[in-house]
Amino acid sequence: MNTAPSSSSARSLLEGYLRAKDLNHPELISECFSPDAELTFSIATDDIDFPRLVVGAPAIARTLVADFGERFDRCRTYYICAEPEVDENRACVMPWLVVMRQKDSGSLRIGKGVYQWRFGTGVEGADAIVRLHIHIERMDAVPDPDAAMLSALQGALPYPWLPPVALRDGVANFIATGSDAGFALPFQQPAMLGEAS
Repeated sequence: MNTAPSSSSARSLLEGYLRAKDLNHPELISECFSPDAELTFSIATDDIDFPRLVVGAPAIARTLVADFGERFDRCRTYYICAEPEVDENRACVMPWLVVMRQKDSGSLRIGKGVYQWRFGTGVEGADAIVRLHIHIERMDAVPDPDAAMLSALQGALPYPWLPPVALRDGVANFIATGSDAGFALPFQQPAMLGEAS
């Protein structure tokens, strides 16, 4: 029987992914992804690059956590919804926002896109992520040498579950803090679900 994971199980797996990625703990990927999971990307910007296909939890951990952590820190990835909604096909689609620092330049990096998750069975029959498609719609770099804007923007947004109204209000409040904060305006609205492939 191909039943969808409960909302609490899906939430736990998705929060596990963020702990691995945002806190740079690649070893945690194996706790939420199946050993043979697949990761794919579609990228609508030239500002960041990833391989189009990654297979297996160890390779996913390397791509999304270890290699990523060499380039970026102070990362917060937000799910733009209140709760994950898993359909009868064990799929879950949600927009995301990321706010982080690029290590080599000190720039604030802000991006948005859509996650497409597929849940299945992992080790010992437990629920696991078996496929993840990441659509990257936009990824901007903003000069922020003292990381003041990074701290202010992250402080304006509830983490990691960010309902659309909280995104809109949080970004609006951040933009109101200064004339150099207008770069965040395109991120006030989530990426459109139809733009993911």
